[in-house]
Amino acid sequence: MALLSLSEIGKRFGATVALAGASFTLEAGEVHALVGANGAGKSTLSRVVSGHIQPDSGTISLDGRPVRFAGAREAIRAGIVMVTQETSLAPDLSVLENIMLPRLGMPGRLDWRAMRRDAERLIARLGAEAGVAVGARVRDLAIGQRQIVEILKALALNSRLIIFDEPTAPLSPHETKLLFGIIRTLAAGGHGLVFVSHRLEEIFALSNRVTVLREGRVVAGAVPTRELTQGELIRLMVGRELTDIYARAGKTARPPHGAPVLSVRHLFAPPRVRDVSFTVYAGEILGLAGLVGAGRSETLETIFGLRPARGGSIELDGQSFSAASPRQAIRAGLGLIPEDRRTQGTVPDFSVRENLLLAHLGAHHGPGLAYRRRDSAVRRLLSLLGLPEQRLLDANLLTFSGGMQQKVILARWLVLSPRLLLLDEPTRGVDIATRSSIYALLRHIAAEGVACVVVSSDFEEVIGLADRIVVLSDGVDVTSIPSDMIDIEKLGMFAAPRSSAERTHTVLELLAERHGGMAFWISIEGGRVFCFDRVGTASLADPGFAGGSFPEIAETRIPEALARRAAGFVSEAESGLTTLLIPVPSESGHDFGLIGLTLARPPTHLDAEALAESVTHQLEPEAEREAA
Repeated sequence: MALLSLSEIGKRFGATVALAGASFTLEAGEVHALVGANGAGKSTLSRVVSGHIQPDSGTISLDGRPVRFAGAREAIRAGIVMVTQETSLAPDLSVLENIMLPRLGMPGRLDWRAMRRDAERLIARLGAEAGVAVGARVRDLAIGQRQIVEILKALALNSRLIIFDEPTAPLSPHETKLLFGIIRTLAAGGHGLVFVSHRLEEIFALSNRVTVLREGRVVAGAVPTRELTQGELIRLMVGRELTDIYARAGKTARPPHGAPVLSVRHLFAPPRVRDVSFTVYAGEILGLAGLVGAGRSETLETIFGLRPARGGSIELDGQSFSAASPRQAIRAGLGLIPEDRRTQGTVPDFSVRENLLLAHLGAHHGPGLAYRRRDSAVRRLLSLLGLPEQRLLDANLLTFSGGMQQKVILARWLVLSPRLLLLDEPTRGVDIATRSSIYALLRHIAAEGVACVVVSSDFEEVIGLADRIVVLSDGVDVTSIPSDMIDIEKLGMFAAPRSSAERTHTVLELLAERHGGMAFWISIEGGRVFCFDRVGTASLADPGFAGGSFPEIAETRIPEALARRAAGFVSEAESGLTTLLIPVPSESGHDFGLIGLTLARPPTHLDAEALAESVTHQLEPEAEREAA
């Protein structure tokens, strides 16, 4: 018997049909993915299950018994909870108080000791991945930890069915991995889990079965995930083939040329932005990559006048530039699409037209609103974006799907013909078809000479979209590299926070200090060496590359060692340098590159095998070293 069964669910909002005879089943112990394009009906179906809205037709069965929820409270009592990407926690309360919020409203005396025991038991159920303390204040937690508190709150309600609606949208890759571990733990414990996501790689990594919605109808119901390919799933979602999603067809890579539109030098805007430098040229799409907390969003906000710069310099078209406010930035030809569409990008009480022309008001001089000046540009953009002109008069932008909202925000800036467009996570929370159209639009405006800076947490996206990538780590730029020279693994190693790479850096420091040479962390691929870190002051032992560089092997001073990658020391006939390369151990089996030590002269007292064993031992995860 299915844990949950929906049959022929129908729901209309005025003239809009949100669901048209949708059916869905969920078994206990499975992760069932609910997918579809923006506006397909996923959120509506999820809200029907969780009691937030009532269906116009159809039946809902829980454990084989018909149910009808008058509201979310009744669904919660039945064991159904929804966890969204925008958490509903009380930030000034502790983790314990948030987990036990439903109990705080119950009559009688509160037993805090018993509640603390219950909360700690729930945390223990999730395993080491939980990583939250009951006494911590929610305001001080990372976004991923807040998601975990939402899950704990759901478990405290004895929920058996949890709906995850785009839970990974605000998370870093590491936080997403931890969340997936927790979801698998819950499924193994017998919970039924509905997983709503636009990220296809997550669907294939996590779900057991997939149900696809399109225009409110089920086009594929409860299909085993292993029977689908990514191409088939895309075709089911959008109704057609999607090739060249990043709109690269006919585009040839070219190095940036001419005078830069924007030059940023040693930008300092504490606490996140510590030392950031980069340039972007007309017609170029520059990606700013990095993990959550690297300072990417804060860099854009500083350029746009939302944060004060405490040091460094910014030049716009070769002239010194400093925006004291967003209005100044807008009038200088800059546009910013913020990360949080709901709170930073829209005014819910404004019509669609008023939202679209918000940036126009910032650029406008003189009396009145002067909306008519933009009519022809607005019509042209609506046609380009595939937005129906009649919907400009809609009273509320939030009646649009997430993808349509994002298109309106894009149009807001394009109507001003900007010189430079800053985009922070422009495709977050939108489906693959809308993402493809946004990528094509960015290619189009770049071809018209607009310089674009794109922040993305999706490494695949930033590699596919950007012409060149600047990687930030802990508020510092660590490399600038053409996108066709790098893959996801190397991008992740460049982006690794200095805190997480601290053990590797410490090993390099010890090697350089003890043996008087240069120590480095590299990866080698396709005749090119990628240097993630380099330590040492012995200039005579310089291997010919620095941290953040990616020269061809033949351009370095140690080509023989890099080409051979032998187990012992290798001497160079031309430079006389001697190098030892040691593979970096990885518990996951991935290639984490090589640790290298280059010396100015052949060693007479070093045992290469013993040194390699010592380095490998120091780089092992803490738990493995303790066990050894």
